[in-house]
Amino acid sequence: MSVMNGLDVDTYVSRSRALDLSGVAWDDVPRYPLAAEAVRTLRYMQDIEAHTIIYLRTLLSTRALDDSEVATFLACWFYEETFHARALARFLEAAGHEVVPRVRSKESLPQRIEALATAWLARAWPDFVTVHMTWGAINELTTLTGYRRLAELAGHPVLSDLLARIMRDESRHFAFYFHQAARRLVRPRTARLTRRIVERFWAPVGAGVQPDEELRFLAGHLLSGPDGRAAARRIDETIRSLPGLAGVELMEAWMARTRPDASGAAQARAAVIQPQGLHSLVPLPRA
Repeated sequence: MSVMNGLDVDTYVSRSRALDLSGVAWDDVPRYPLAAEAVRTLRYMQDIEAHTIIYLRTLLSTRALDDSEVATFLACWFYEETFHARALARFLEAAGHEVVPRVRSKESLPQRIEALATAWLARAWPDFVTVHMTWGAINELTTLTGYRRLAELAGHPVLSDLLARIMRDESRHFAFYFHQAARRLVRPRTARLTRRIVERFWAPVGAGVQPDEELRFLAGHLLSGPDGRAAARRIDETIRSLPGLAGVELMEAWMARTRPDASGAAQARAAVIQPQGLHSLVPLPRA
């Protein structure tokens, strides 16, 4: 029997289902104020959730398909994430904010090159799935943190209920990625190369999909102030607990580098890492 983090895959699959929206008080959504910042954040989040199908397209060209646990998880992951996007769109519409679908089938030349290079690297390096698992753990944790912070800041009871339901899925997704990464990163050479890729190319969820100014707004809105900075610090500390990633700088360094009022010292410290905007969950190393 194949076991996934103490839970057999068959059991995991049996628990995978569309987001449970029973009892959500949709009719009450307009009764509570929703700040413009919350609307802007929700639009960003809904768009990124809807973009999951593009992430999956890239993953299907990698060795992820050769691992039965990972392949099974990805099927459930895509199914569940799709309903997150639909639920967020429904909330926005109930609040009086139309969601306009955008074309996702067209790829720019850099995106096509990145997808081809990612597929090549995945074939050339047997442990490439470790990068995907580590990258996925970071992205799921930042997404989970973002939802939690939005619920705290928005103060909208119906939104809080909806996000709590989504967060239950995101927590399971994070747990899978994190434990898979921990298991694979025990190989020193794999850990060293994975760390190099993460340090050089990581950027928050949505980089390369949404405009940079939207990404900066989201980080500033959700991760500013004492509570926001503490949330960002917890993201970094959690990822640093993975084998070979002690001391790695992620969210805090990215925020220091992109904050308009960052001091020269902070910018210099953050410049040690040079993540690039990415178009998928799987990073593309430069030659």
